[in-house]
Amino acid sequence: MKLEDAARQMDFSEIPPSYYLLGLISAFENRFQAMADSAMQEISWKQFFLIICVNLCKEPPTIGELSEIVGSSHQNVKQLLLKLEKKDFISFRPDETDRRKQRIHLTRHCAKFCAKNDEMSMGIMNHMFEGIPEKDIKTTIRTIMQIEKNLRDLTEKGATK
Repeated sequence: MKLEDAARQMDFSEIPPSYYLLGLISAFENRFQAMADSAMQEISWKQFFLIICVNLCKEPPTIGELSEIVGSSHQNVKQLLLKLEKKDFISFRPDETDRRKQRIHLTRHCAKFCAKNDEMSMGIMNHMFEGIPEKDIKTTIRTIMQIEKNLRDLTEKGATK
């Protein structure tokens, strides 16, 4: 069922816009993950997202640093990374200054996979954002970043308990 069809079956007139937006974000994430999982085939969207984040870091991150970046627990990120390591997408290497820390490095196999899938992923991204002005995308980014900041503030204050 398409989102538009599902929306027609529901009455949104009583839902505050902030609740509606949060629901849309959650539903979108589920739909995007399913589509991306089927498009990637070899790895999951969550695993690919970790690769993207590692690639964007100035230096190879630790599991803790990567967990902070992606907003997930150390345990969840480690499990995803161990699966990527088994598939030869990443390797763990000791930090040069603190041998207790393990840094995450992308492998040649990972680089080949990314290069092979680059055109497909760019096509998906272009299609998803077709017809949306860049200013609207930037507004959405600012909005979500503010929501994220507010969420961190709530968590730090312990207001969620």
